[in-house]
Amino acid sequence: MPSHRGPRRSRPLHPRLPAEVRRVTALLSRPAPTATAALTLRRGAARVLIDNWTGTSTVPSRTLYPHQWSWDSAFIAIGLRHLSARRAQQELESLLAGQWADGRIPHIVFNSALPPDAYFPSPDFWQSARAGHAVGAPAAPQTSGIVQPPVHALAAWLVHRAEPEESGRRGFLARVYPRLVAWHDYLVSRRDLDGGGLAATVHPWEPGMDNSPCWDQALRRIQPAAPDAFQRADLNHGNPADRPTDLDYGRYVRLAADYRESGYDDRRAQHRFAVEDPSFNALLITSEWALAAMARALGTPDAPHTERAKRLTGQLISRLWDDTAGLFRVRDLVGGGLVDERSVAGLVPLVVPHLPQSIAARLTDTLGGPHFKAPATGLVPSYDLTGHAFDPQRYWRGPAWFNTAWLIHRGLCTHGYTAGAGRLRRDFLEAAGWSRFAEYIDPVTGAARGARNFSWTAALTLDLLCADDTDDKEPLS
Repeated sequence: MPSHRGPRRSRPLHPRLPAEVRRVTALLSRPAPTATAALTLRRGAARVLIDNWTGTSTVPSRTLYPHQWSWDSAFIAIGLRHLSARRAQQELESLLAGQWADGRIPHIVFNSALPPDAYFPSPDFWQSARAGHAVGAPAAPQTSGIVQPPVHALAAWLVHRAEPEESGRRGFLARVYPRLVAWHDYLVSRRDLDGGGLAATVHPWEPGMDNSPCWDQALRRIQPAAPDAFQRADLNHGNPADRPTDLDYGRYVRLAADYRESGYDDRRAQHRFAVEDPSFNALLITSEWALAAMARALGTPDAPHTERAKRLTGQLISRLWDDTAGLFRVRDLVGGGLVDERSVAGLVPLVVPHLPQSIAARLTDTLGGPHFKAPATGLVPSYDLTGHAFDPQRYWRGPAWFNTAWLIHRGLCTHGYTAGAGRLRRDFLEAAGWSRFAEYIDPVTGAARGARNFSWTAALTLDLLCADDTDDKEPLS
């Protein structure tokens, strides 16, 4: 793989750092005269995770995203398990400390040590403890009121398997299992807004693909907040050409404010944006299979989870599969019908165990077709290369992301497409190295875009470097 600059010179060891961190830092500081490119890449990825550690969790980026993000922490834990299973457990448990009594895991857990203007929307905007009190928001820590994709049970299971004896001694699964069950119960009950069985998302930030063209149709119905009603912080650290437009950001703010004023109560809220996203629900299904594996490990019946996973898979196919296009579509619950856009969200369901083989085959064909076969990277563009809204630079409107590539790699392994998985793994590791663990890649030029030293890129690089093949191929069921 192409070489890249190695990690910068390590700083002196702090005597108050946990012993495990001192050990890892010391390892990274040793000279490696015979280091291979893979070892260099591993050292660089580990350095990113150490530098982005706050003492309780890992920030996605020291500049652009200075708090704890929900699905970021799940991906980060998957990589951290190769450095320290205990650190990976702490990553997930620190996130769960912000869980609400209704079961939701908020998409941001705020660091109270940072100034309010470090990120917008800030804790003062969300007002979680006050506005969300009736539905169980904690008094502390302060959080946002919306959610992100449910990767957490999958992450927790992989973390447990990294060191099962240590996990058992610490009671890790016993602590997180009921909280993750409550999280899934929230999604399949309070977020089943259409009665079709799938979980709906009520803000473009919830599916994780914030600025996708899949939301454009629904967002046109939203009157944006006035420009003077908010002050964006993301443009202080990000290129405006990469970020959502002010018009779209104003709509995001309006939707979040309306949800806040409803008390974050899904039974009361008049959702003007509500969609069933295939990627979000595919991750719910995959994590439900992980809960089944946890239940077996804990000596608890797994049937409720396996039955729910099978039921959700059937609903995913019946409601969102487009056989003509060869991928899954987003369903707009307010406007009605499937959204006529192709995005990587429609390919991520390849990760679902026990997906019908005919559908898995169609998805792999679509991956290699003109809509998603990028000219400059083996990673998968976030949006149709031939689509009317394709933009190779702008956030989720075309750039290729490392976390979705990891999910698709896992899906290819799950369904036996080992040659394709091997190619994607190789391209992933090459891009992670020369891009300095970029947030995402321009699929047309191959240029690194967004933040550098991005935590989930580093974490998932570690996973692909270190995980045994059976980590991806062993079924969860």
